[in-house]
Amino acid sequence: MRWDGRGRGAAVALVCALGTSALSGAVYAAPGKPEPVPDGAGDTASGGGRLENVRADVDGLYRQAESATDAYNLARERQTRQEKSIVKIARAVVASQKEMTGLRERAGAVARAQYRGGGMPPEVRLLLGGDPGAFLDDFALARKGEKAARGLMNRLERTREALDRYAASASHEWERLDRSRAKKAAAKKEITEKLARARRLESRLEAGERDRLRQLQEKRDRSSQAKWLKTGILREVGGRSSAVGRRAIDFATAQIGKAYVWGAVGPDGYDCSGLTQRAWASVGRAIPRTSQEQWRLLPKVDTARMRPGDLVIYFKDASHVGIYVGDGAIVHAPRPGRPVTLAGAGSMPILGVVRPDDS
Repeated sequence: MRWDGRGRGAAVALVCALGTSALSGAVYAAPGKPEPVPDGAGDTASGGGRLENVRADVDGLYRQAESATDAYNLARERQTRQEKSIVKIARAVVASQKEMTGLRERAGAVARAQYRGGGMPPEVRLLLGGDPGAFLDDFALARKGEKAARGLMNRLERTREALDRYAASASHEWERLDRSRAKKAAAKKEITEKLARARRLESRLEAGERDRLRQLQEKRDRSSQAKWLKTGILREVGGRSSAVGRRAIDFATAQIGKAYVWGAVGPDGYDCSGLTQRAWASVGRAIPRTSQEQWRLLPKVDTARMRPGDLVIYFKDASHVGIYVGDGAIVHAPRPGRPVTLAGAGSMPILGVVRPDDS
């Protein structure tokens, strides 16, 4: 369906009326080692307390996976930059080697010319020569030749030094590339393990319990959003988005319903920072790839001054991000198994707000 301003306004109103979107699926538990579900997890005798423990464990695993996803994305981005840097160095080496070959040929030609001239000092040629005028002409040319030869040798030396620097740079970049690859592989392994454990925990629940588990999460989200709204924050927040901010929101809301896919930047799926990066890239604004880098590098604004199009960063480790769309709501990619959706901006612990657009 077409996600126009009227449709978005109605959905945002619903988010605020409920306290948060029932579809948000946001996670809260701080990362930590989750306890395994005890034997007899399907036994309803333990009631809601057991399900709350399961919810906390599952959310903790998804939070850890999301944090590891940021590490994976950052390592992948660095790997890409380092690969490009190595290619650039290799091209510079080829160009310098070609220049070195040409300079050596010219240096050889100078040496052969000097050899043919006998290598006699100018004073000796003056005494032996019979035409002082011709000698002076030859002498001036010789001085120019010597100057050119010195320049040639200096260029050879500088080219050799450049090649040495390129070799050192290439070695350094290869080492950095290997480290990035190792970090990327470790992060991917951690993500895979955390997601698999979360799925195992959920799979041990009966269908009815899984529904109640989702309801528990939605209740927690609504409670957090309602608490945030009671602070009166929306009376302070009222800035209008810029033209490009509105277009970034339009892109993000057009992705609603698409899958969360870790490490993805579209077009069929996104992780949280992949969605925010692509939304702003769609209006020509390049921002960092990960939520942690977005928090670190983009201009920060006070939460009370946030406006639609700003990025809301969540959790102490800046491991989640959404785009503020106004009226107390964000659009974000929550986690695996939950599609891109609207949620209450206060449904997760807010670390701060950054603004990709300075206008």
